[in-house]
Amino acid sequence: MKMNDMDVTSQDRATEQELSVVVPLYNEEESVGHLVAAICDAHEQAEAAAKQNGQAVTWELILVDDGSTDSTVQAANEACAEISLPTRVVTMNRNFGQTAAMQAGIDAACGELIATLDGDLQNDPADIPRMVDHLRANDLDLLVGKRAKRKDGLILRLIPSWIANRLIAKVTGVRIRDYGCSLKIYRASIIRQISLLGEMHRFIPAWIASVTHPSRIGEIDVNHSPRQFGQSKYGISRTIRVILDLVSVLFFLKYRARPGHFFGTVGLAVGAVGVVMMGIVMFSKLVVGEDIGTRPMFLLGGLAMLSSLQLICFGVLAEMLTRIYFDSSNNSTYSVRETHRNAASCNAGLLSSHSTGDLAHVPFRRAA
Repeated sequence: MKMNDMDVTSQDRATEQELSVVVPLYNEEESVGHLVAAICDAHEQAEAAAKQNGQAVTWELILVDDGSTDSTVQAANEACAEISLPTRVVTMNRNFGQTAAMQAGIDAACGELIATLDGDLQNDPADIPRMVDHLRANDLDLLVGKRAKRKDGLILRLIPSWIANRLIAKVTGVRIRDYGCSLKIYRASIIRQISLLGEMHRFIPAWIASVTHPSRIGEIDVNHSPRQFGQSKYGISRTIRVILDLVSVLFFLKYRARPGHFFGTVGLAVGAVGVVMMGIVMFSKLVVGEDIGTRPMFLLGGLAMLSSLQLICFGVLAEMLTRIYFDSSNNSTYSVRETHRNAASCNAGLLSSHSTGDLAHVPFRRAA
């Protein structure tokens, strides 16, 4: 991607939009024109509703082409040239994956709120105004769409999705019924506290729950349509990758600021097993008088105790690296929503790095 296209200047922030709509695209040349038109219709719907209340809405559209091999970029530029809605088309150098494309769009967004959806027209842009109203009315940080009456294949999509959703909810503790729905509304100040890596876009509610209270994450039924153009990029293989990513998510959510606890706990458990095994062997040697030199339990017990020592050393090393990481960067182990100051504080000029609306980053924000 071109860095000058992705930079968000202070002037951009000064003209902040109410909502940025971010759409990752990959080989969607047939659908992108219809998608842009549908988003414009949703914007007009939101404008009409706002005018009745004497208000105004400002949206922007960010299309992120994730290294398409067809004419998606050309089709996107042609569609955007015909509309009045502020739009940017971000072109990646190659196919980095949906998560990276979504992160690129979020980095480019100027909106107070950020909406994400797929580019295949299965998500309905007409749901966006209703979701924005619901998020504001309930003071949420994240609103997740739940696809009602999904129009997907039973074997390749619905069953794997059902399994993955329940597994993710069970492991992370965030009870969202449809983690796979890309149609979501975020507060920009919250989503920017995390960095989406690998294929972690599926676990966004779990990441968000690490920087805000789970009660500020909501879910609402949204429309879902069958795929009209192109071929689906989803299948059984993605479910397997979800399970593998879930292990990483669980580790980072629980131990990102204290990895020594994880390695130390495992090391002590393995060491305890080794001590018990060696105790049994020594009892056999000293009391029963058996030869223990060739007994498997003697070797396994020694190996377990050695492994325990190594794991504890790994934990100490991980703690040292974590502290160096925090001390040498702007990252923090906590997140501040906002800081209110009274008149005396303002008059005294007592400003801190955590001023109103200035949020601290969590450790994985700057991860590479």
